[in-house]
Amino acid sequence: MGVEHEGNYQYFEESMLELKNLTKTAEGEVVFSLTQKRPQIDRRTVIGKGKIAELVTLIETYEANLVIFNHELTPRQSQTIGDALGIPVIDRVQVILDIFAMRARSKEGKLQVELAQLEYLLPRLMGQGKMMSRLGGGIGTRGPGETKLETDRRHIRNKVTIIKKELKEVEAHRTRTRQKRQTNDTFQIGLIGYTNAGKSTILNALTKAQTYEEDQLFATLDPLTKKWRLPEGFEVTLTDTVGFIQDLPTQLINAFHSTLEESRNMDLLLHVVDASSDNRQQHEETVLKLMEELDLTGIPVLTVYNKADQMNPATFVPTLFPSVLISAKSLSGKEQLSQAIKLSIMEILQPYTLTVASHEGNTLNQLKKETLLVTADFDPETQRYVAKGFAPPYSFAIRLMEDN
Repeated sequence: MGVEHEGNYQYFEESMLELKNLTKTAEGEVVFSLTQKRPQIDRRTVIGKGKIAELVTLIETYEANLVIFNHELTPRQSQTIGDALGIPVIDRVQVILDIFAMRARSKEGKLQVELAQLEYLLPRLMGQGKMMSRLGGGIGTRGPGETKLETDRRHIRNKVTIIKKELKEVEAHRTRTRQKRQTNDTFQIGLIGYTNAGKSTILNALTKAQTYEEDQLFATLDPLTKKWRLPEGFEVTLTDTVGFIQDLPTQLINAFHSTLEESRNMDLLLHVVDASSDNRQQHEETVLKLMEELDLTGIPVLTVYNKADQMNPATFVPTLFPSVLISAKSLSGKEQLSQAIKLSIMEILQPYTLTVASHEGNTLNQLKKETLLVTADFDPETQRYVAKGFAPPYSFAIRLMEDN
């Protein structure tokens, strides 16, 4: 159920289609879709008395057992609409939270999802016990579960406090790991983008990480960091993160603070975009807006237009720069992407020129591994190698160049 109004008319159809896909991802079956145009939503029932009556008829006709609204409902709206319809009512946020509860695998991911769900549902507990028990499982009941939702508020607040404490401990461990990578001068690349753009496919293509990749929304939830060696030998890390989406719930942004913190410490971000999507530009704008909110705008970005195999590359016009158009599932796509990443790294790192004695093979190997070594030509007259490349500002290569 969705209302098209002055604030959302530009992306309303896309948003409704997205809600349908979210419902399917949450293992629900869409039996009917009802939309309405009005200047602004009704403060009490979102859709007004007339549409409520129409909705009751459709529920009886299609024997629906759940209604999903494409708007975040206030606790009062949720209760009022639920009482009028006689069946459970949830909103877009709860569907997204439900999918996250399905996808979470790590301890941290599960804790973050549970925290987001509890904080979202806490003010909505009044009258929910009856509705949840009537639902008997399904969308909107995963995660904390109906028994926890029916307990008193104090118990839930205590649970929230415990989860936050556990997450702080996990976050401290993640911070130590991140600082260790930074101390080792490891170049860090983060994958960000709209959900289902192909981030996990790219991670798998470059690192053979074998992460879960599927044509589904939020296929990846827990962040995964893998080492990747460029063809030149330079070792970097690649981190896959949760996909962004229109109207990403505030509760999720807050709960996944430590996960999103990973992106904030990257040296380069790969903004993966589904080039075949009809709403590509809207997806780009959503991600750019969230990047601004998460304070990621100061990090260099390479836009990776993916899924070139599902469109006509000859008619494609990029809107973000620098960018590269690829198909992550093809060998040529992997090579194109590697080359584009290499050029981006060269712009970020500091150029160096060093002479290395012929017997100092270990130094050359270290340069290959810890810097982007472009050439290493042997000069027979001096019996030394002339090594040229690009290195992090505090790496041993820059120190050697300064000492020379």
